[in-house]
Amino acid sequence: MNLAFIGVGGRGAANIQALVGTSLYPSKAKNAKTDSPPPAPQEPTENVVAICDVNGMNLDMAASAFPKAKAYRDFRKLYEGSKDFDAVVVSTTEHTHAYATLPALLMGKPVYCEKPLTRDVAEARLITEAAAKAGVATQMGTQIHGLPNYRRVVELIQSGAIGKVTDAHVCVSRAWGLQTKEEAEANKDIVFVTERPREEQTPPPYLDWDLWLGPAPYRPYNEIYFPGPKWYRWWDFGNGTMSDLGSHWNDLPFWALNLDAPLSVEAFGPEPHSEIAPASMSATYEYAARGPRAACKVHWHQGSAKPEVWKNDPFISKWNSGVLFIGDKGMLLSDYNKHVLLPEADFKDFQPPAPFIPDSPGQHIEWLNAIKNGSPTASPFSYAGPLSEANHLGNVAFRSGGKILWDAKAMKITNNEAANRFLSRTPRAGWKL
Repeated sequence: MNLAFIGVGGRGAANIQALVGTSLYPSKAKNAKTDSPPPAPQEPTENVVAICDVNGMNLDMAASAFPKAKAYRDFRKLYEGSKDFDAVVVSTTEHTHAYATLPALLMGKPVYCEKPLTRDVAEARLITEAAAKAGVATQMGTQIHGLPNYRRVVELIQSGAIGKVTDAHVCVSRAWGLQTKEEAEANKDIVFVTERPREEQTPPPYLDWDLWLGPAPYRPYNEIYFPGPKWYRWWDFGNGTMSDLGSHWNDLPFWALNLDAPLSVEAFGPEPHSEIAPASMSATYEYAARGPRAACKVHWHQGSAKPEVWKNDPFISKWNSGVLFIGDKGMLLSDYNKHVLLPEADFKDFQPPAPFIPDSPGQHIEWLNAIKNGSPTASPFSYAGPLSEANHLGNVAFRSGGKILWDAKAMKITNNEAANRFLSRTPRAGWKL
């Protein structure tokens, strides 16, 4: 197949290696270094015919590996040559995910997009609906979804191993975002910032700052935003830990409990900042009964906002991050790679069900197979879109300062009209969806 890659540094380089078999960086570093020698061209397993990046250093590195590929800085220009490629891989900063993904869907081309699928709720709904109309193979890059552990957990929950599940606690230890300098140092945050910098700096010569901003409101360049993932904490460019790691951690209860749109979301934490996402926060999602599934709540806990069950239980408290399902016959605790039924003594003689969710060859191979033979992917946009939408609603509840009631069909918050402004934004001139 002829593939186009929008974003070829960091996750983009990793996606190239996974899909094509070519390593852009011999050192396997996430970002190109100015003193790194260009890699020797290799015979790819798929054709790389178009590459795009606002970072000229990344683009040059990819061009040296794929000298026949057309190189672009602006993905809008890349799509003008759409006849050259069959499918698209999007690995940009999340505030441009929807803008790089939608044109491919409208052209009927398969898309692999990194998580989170979009920057906001409205974009998530738009991409979900466009993918449904396009009917092409789609996949959001949440590689943990393809690991065996999550599949075994879903099988246990859905087969009733712990009975009726009424609560799930998602506990994520990362604490990046708005916090004190002492907290930032203790939490190993990569940046400490509490306000938008006033200093205007000159962008690196290899970076097209205007294209990097894309649809976001213009602001002068400052090293506080770049390189990634420094930008991750700014509402204009990302949504902090909730939308980023929520794509991995909330994925497990979303899958296991057959969740979709929440009825309500209530958030707790520090006073919301107009520009910066919090390092620590929590949120509670309420979901209606779904067929045989009981009504339930999913509780998100981030950074220092640990739930009482995590603080007080000597076994659970040793888990840095994880998902705790609470049922009427027991509990299940899981992280990315392992899980345990609790209390362990009660499940000493428990026999798990025979696996009924096939193991994955990996998310990238799933997507290629889906394009070539029509087999399903595990995180298609029909699933990843609602998951992203729910994650964004957690941030909407936080930014609005309380509880929101959600009318999913109308895509409207019904109890706080002012909160609806956080569902979308008007793009900068020159950009549109």
